[in-house]
Amino acid sequence: MSLTLPHIETALASANVAYEIWPCDETLADTANFCAHYNVSVDNSVNAILVQDKYNAENYALCLVTAADRLDVNGTVRKKLGAKKASFASSEMTTDVTAMEIGGVTPVGLPQGIRIWIDAKIMALDYIILGGGNRTSKLKLDPAYFTDIAEAEIIENLSRQ
Repeated sequence: MSLTLPHIETALASANVAYEIWPCDETLADTANFCAHYNVSVDNSVNAILVQDKYNAENYALCLVTAADRLDVNGTVRKKLGAKKASFASSEMTTDVTAMEIGGVTPVGLPQGIRIWIDAKIMALDYIILGGGNRTSKLKLDPAYFTDIAEAEIIENLSRQ
């Protein structure tokens, strides 16, 4: 039995990059708790955050930043969305759009058509730790994975410290 969702495992297996699927205690799935308990650096832990145009809920993107950084929602993200105002999507919207659990959202195996914006500094890392689609798994992944995803775009200054 797989630790992650079947479509995520299929997406990983068809990629030409190294990956591991790790089990995670669901009570420790949130980034700070996970990093502290499993001794994972916040520099390698990546948060996947759905952000939307405040006035057009159909205009959204899944943004990836390290846990050491903060997503620049009101600067880079808002401008990239072409929005007057951008905000974090609600947990309900995030679950509806991604079909994944909060605390486990990952860009791997997303439904087609969802834009994925990756902070450029992530691409320089040897590996990243991401949600596994649920609260009971995490993915250790080579960031090169994103170079073969049509919806993925590497963006400078997507985050700030």
